[in-house]
Amino acid sequence: MPAARWAERLSLGTYLLVAAGFLALQALALFALGQPAICECGTIRLWHGLASSPETSQQLTDWYTYSHVIHGFGFYLLLWLVAPRLPLGLRLAIAVGLEAGWEMFENTPLIIDRYRQQALAQGYFGDSVVNSVADTLAAAAGFVLARLLAVWAAVGLIIGIELFLAYTIRDNLTLNIIQLVSPSEVISAWQAGG
Repeated sequence: MPAARWAERLSLGTYLLVAAGFLALQALALFALGQPAICECGTIRLWHGLASSPETSQQLTDWYTYSHVIHGFGFYLLLWLVAPRLPLGLRLAIAVGLEAGWEMFENTPLIIDRYRQQALAQGYFGDSVVNSVADTLAAAAGFVLARLLAVWAAVGLIIGIELFLAYTIRDNLTLNIIQLVSPSEVISAWQAGG
């Protein structure tokens, strides 16, 4: 039986349960990596607005939450191109699994040390479990938005988010990827305010 056929027989609730399983696996993996459950400051805030602060990536949401929404748009596009016949619920579960996988990898010493080489992340020590799970939920929200919005609106929103973040905190998903893959001293100097 082709994959699309058996996948159509499962309910949306089943796919959401699979997605919840990915979130639980993510949380357990982060605990195993030694990441704190919540900010070591002892409080949980809905929003943390200082980009270069020890509480960045520790609270529920921060400036980088927007980048995770863009991840969701990207996962929607990827899965629409690669597996357009799979049910939307299954593609959402896969997207949550991909984001959870990134979040686990992002919190390994290899990636944490790589981020610390950037001007804006010199004190970075990884995400709290609460922040990481919220980031994955933000990617899921981005996936759903990508499904609901017209293509032009989705592209406009992504460009708007990237420009807004570049202006506001001198960082965004594009700069983050560049700095992670091939760090640029020019970008680092600009991010540091030089």
